[in-house]
Parts: sequence; structure tokens; C-alpha cells
Amino acid sequence: MNDDTTRPTATTEVVSSHSVFGAPCWVSLTSRDLDVAEDFYRAVLGWRLRSAKLGDRFRIAMVGDTPVAGIAAVASMWQMAVAWTPYFAVPSADEAAARAQERGGTAAVGPLSFPPGRAALLADRDGATFGIWEGELFSDWEKWRAAAPAFIRLHTRDAFDAAIFYGEVLDWATERPGCCEVRYEGGEVVLRSRGDIVARIESGALGSAPDPTIRPHWQIHFAVEDVTACVRAAERHGGSVLSKGGDEAVLRDTDGAQFTVTSRKER
Repeated sequence: MNDDTTRPTATTEVVSSHSVFGAPCWVSLTSRDLDVAEDFYRAVLGWRLRSAKLGDRFRIAMVGDTPVAGIAAVASMWQMAVAWTPYFAVPSADEAAARAQERGGTAAVGPLSFPPGRAALLADRDGATFGIWEGELFSDWEKWRAAAPAFIRLHTRDAFDAAIFYGEVLDWATERPGCCEVRYEGGEVVLRSRGDIVARIESGALGSAPDPTIRPHWQIHFAVEDVTACVRAAERHGGSVLSKGGDEAVLRDTDGAQFTVTSRKER
């Protein structure tokens, strides 16, 4: 997870992965070029980038004074796919990574130390990539959670099987105080943290499909005011439209990472 440059003050409550364990805590883009990514997302989503403590290859994307996402220009250096990835808060990155591998998942990167915490990039047993973060969350994290600029949905082969995997890895629906609640609603598995819906899991993906939009994956949805304007901006700035409905569109940026823009009123 990309960390903010701002350190908490004496009056700022420090939020850690221990207090919101199991819940999505950030979304991050693995890219090749920060300048290219900034130009595209500034045009499509109105973002600007500011520096992060992790170094020159990492940035925090902002809309006004609200943090939205992280961008890490490490795809070439770490030989990783260009993609959007959700990160989940965990008390121990090492334990969560071990549980994932014990249950048929894989570890692509880490766990590695990224002060003030540890992170790992994993894949579930159907190949969907996700990240885990142990440690302090950036100082504006509560603002990010309250604004809910991003929402995540897992498209997978079997929603129940996926919920069992993630539940065991991330301590969902356990007896631990503060854990995430998991329910089956409207044909989907719905994840709640502190009463708020933070993720959904749906069945129907095909593991062997050549189309990456059909294979199991976590899809990042960004809430926007005007879906049509985002689509037009994406096309003008070198992106592409994979699908479009009345209230949302699946887009691909200039580097190949796919994401969804969803009408804020439908969010």
C-alpha cells in the first residue's frame, strides 16, 4: 500500500490494520510510467498525484483533498502485470500470506517491509490477485473510507468457495471483535465492515477464458459524476472502452489496466 508523506499529529488518531482487519484498506495501480498514468487519470477522473514516502516510483492520487488511490511504477522493475489491485488490512502479513498458500493461493511478491508496515501481493486459488497490508494506514485513511471513492467486486468461479478462502485468510466472520460480516444477498456474497458494504463477490467467471474480463479477478469501481464524460476522456487520451451501460463502463487505461467507472448515484 502506498503511504502518505504526512505523519499523524498528536491529535490525529492513528488507524492501523489491526483495528480494521479483513476489510479493504486501499486500492493501488501497478504501472510502468507515473507520468503517463497521471496524464490519463487526470483527464479521465480528475486526479492529481502527490509524493509518497516509499520513493520516487510511488504516488498518492488525489481528488481535491481526498486521497483516492495509490500508483506504483514498478511493473517493469518487479516483472508484474499492469493492473489495479485491492489491499486488505491484516494483523500479520506473514501469517495471512502463509494461510493463503496453505489454502491453494500463491504469493507473487513479499511479504516485504514498507515502513511503517509490511505488504504482500497474493493470488487466490482461482488466480485473482489481491494485496495485504500490515501496519499503520496513511493519515488521511479515514477520509478515504468516509468518501468511499472506490468499491471492489470479485468476479470468480464460485462465490461461496471464494468467500471461504478469503474468510480463512482474512479472518472474516470469526468470533474476533470487529471482524467483517459476510452474508449472501441478492445472488452475491456481500462483505460488511462496521456495518458498511465494502466488497461483493459474484460467481460466473471462467478460469480458462482468454478474455481477462471474464477470468477471475478483483474489479475496482470508481464513483464518478458523469460516466459518459469519463468514457469520452478515456478514448481521447489513448484508453479503450471494454463495455458500457447506462450507469457504468469498464475502461482500460493506456498501459492496459482495466477499471470501472460507476455513477455516484448508483454507488
